[in-house]
Amino acid sequence: MKRVYFNFSRSLSRRTFLKGAGASMALPWLEAMTPAFASSIAHQPPRRFVAVTLALGLHGPNLNPKEPGRNYTPSLYLSEVKDLLGDMTIVTGSSHPGVNGGHQAEGSILTAAPYSRNAAFRNSISLDQYMAKHQGHHTRFPSLVLDINGTTSASYTESGSMIPAEESPSAVFNQLFVADTPEEKARQVERLKQGRSIMDVVADDVKRVEKKLSSGDRNKMDQYFTSVRNLEKRLGEAQEWALRPKPKVNRKAPVDIENRDAIIDRKRLMLDVMFLALQTDSTRFITVHLNGEGGAVPIEGVEEGYHSLSHHGLDEEKIDQLTLVETELVRKWGDFLRDLKGAEESNGSMLDTTSVLLTSNLGNASSHDNRNMPVVLAGGGFKHGQHLAFDTSNNYPLPNMYLSILHRHGLEVDRFATSTGEMTGLEMA
Repeated sequence: MKRVYFNFSRSLSRRTFLKGAGASMALPWLEAMTPAFASSIAHQPPRRFVAVTLALGLHGPNLNPKEPGRNYTPSLYLSEVKDLLGDMTIVTGSSHPGVNGGHQAEGSILTAAPYSRNAAFRNSISLDQYMAKHQGHHTRFPSLVLDINGTTSASYTESGSMIPAEESPSAVFNQLFVADTPEEKARQVERLKQGRSIMDVVADDVKRVEKKLSSGDRNKMDQYFTSVRNLEKRLGEAQEWALRPKPKVNRKAPVDIENRDAIIDRKRLMLDVMFLALQTDSTRFITVHLNGEGGAVPIEGVEEGYHSLSHHGLDEEKIDQLTLVETELVRKWGDFLRDLKGAEESNGSMLDTTSVLLTSNLGNASSHDNRNMPVVLAGGGFKHGQHLAFDTSNNYPLPNMYLSILHRHGLEVDRFATSTGEMTGLEMA
């Protein structure tokens, strides 16, 4: 391929397109898109986060290495991604403190909110939505919440409400890349204008009585107005996105796979769309969930449903079938990582700036055990190539990893959920 070199005296627009005869393609993030007077931090590619969550876990003996540290022997599943082991950290002996209840604890995968069948439960904000809250305004879509074959997600709002997922890759593709009609753009802008006018009315009404308030109440009102102004700013930014053209990609819209049992192919299709979303900087925060519903996965040698196989009760025949399914799930996850690693940016690859988490609420689906969760973290600018082996009887708090990820994104918070500090042994590169 012929190389073309550019010398930019001015920064490129973030929405610069490569144009050809009758077609155009969006550029990914480039250093030249940063103004010359920007800080050194601004010159860095954006940081991203992807969580692939599994409702039925991964069979531990097939996933987890036996030796700790850096010179471990790859397990059966890790052998499928042997070329990527230097880009990932495997964690064993970790879980969310205070979380039990088997399948019912599915909502705590990314929130780490303590859950028990025996107590009233209110969920909290998930890791992806926490980052989207603070950094999602930089892209057209603050986050994408997806599922392979349903509307369940691991993404939760600040009030603890689950965000319904989109399961159609073609619908996601159209949302990302197919231009809205002028009428739809006008409707979006009008909705945003109405939202802003409501904020103005609230502010005007409260200011009329502000002189009658005590100093303490005025302080509270000042905090309130700050929140109002922040919301107005976000609404204004959203209005700007509604008017900007969507990026164009040299890909045809995917055709959805109707067979709901074909979770391997459905996952691959969704991961392809996710990669395009990240590459065009349409969003920086994505979650994709795989629930355990459906019949037999169409793989030679698999005769029972995925959910049934995960509850194997140590039946060797079921474990053999489950291994076939989970091996393919890991392979497709590895393909996604390879796509990120093959996409170059100014200081490395997209994988270097994208933290990709693979995990589940179940460490052992067969016994509905929420301890010893399967955890693999790839990319994101950490020092990888290791197996962090914690105590499988007295688990290490996984929220510490979440705090480390937040810090890697420049969010200097003291804690996330039940974290006690950054994850031991997980260092920034």
